[in-house]
Amino acid sequence: MNKVLILGDGILGKELHLQTGWEYISRKKDNFDITDISTFNKILRVEHGVIQYCPYDVIVNAIAYTDSYSQDNTLHYAINYKGVAELVQFCNRWKTKLVHISTEFVYANNPYPPTEEDVPQPDNNWYAYTKLLADEHVKMFSNNYLICRELHKPNDFSPAYVWDVKTNGDKVKNIAPLIIKLINKNATGIFNVGNCEKSLKELSPDSQIILPPKHVPYDTRMNLNKLNTFLDE
Repeated sequence: MNKVLILGDGILGKELHLQTGWEYISRKKDNFDITDISTFNKILRVEHGVIQYCPYDVIVNAIAYTDSYSQDNTLHYAINYKGVAELVQFCNRWKTKLVHISTEFVYANNPYPPTEEDVPQPDNNWYAYTKLLADEHVKMFSNNYLICRELHKPNDFSPAYVWDVKTNGDKVKNIAPLIIKLINKNATGIFNVGNCEKSLKELSPDSQIILPPKHVPYDTRMNLNKLNTFLDE
């Protein structure tokens, strides 16, 4: 059984920890900062002041800057791309598999339904752009990786209004098990991760529907054949 470490304690990181008991480290709990490589040694085992080894077979990167439509790209580049590039190098050095959590918004402008083999056409914002840059960096330079493109919402997702958009995303309690299964089955490469097609209204029945702004993609559904075939094997 692989020993897994989760980076981050946001919505997804907390859910993965809750469902598996996997260890996690975060800025809040451990002062781990993906933009500061000097904090990466917190992942390693240190005995008598000497670094011995990385005790984890798999590191799950659940850290991201998700202010999707912020016009300030500084944090998007630092967290979503540059930090991931450093993490790739770290995992390669210590022969650790990297599981990188991406987003279905890298397909926002693709014809329906995009597969893992299609060239992604991302949403027109720094969030989607930097997430796609990170995906491509992982593909090019990681020695052992899994990229999960997905969308998750809080388990208590129930805003007053939801946009009239379509997705394969779901509440995080339903997305996390799919990622866990992929990790436990030693999946590699890129996987579109989600379940049945739905609207945000179906995720939050008590919300009122409103039309999304023009800059918001109305359909980010993906082809899930690769995921479903692999999990059924």
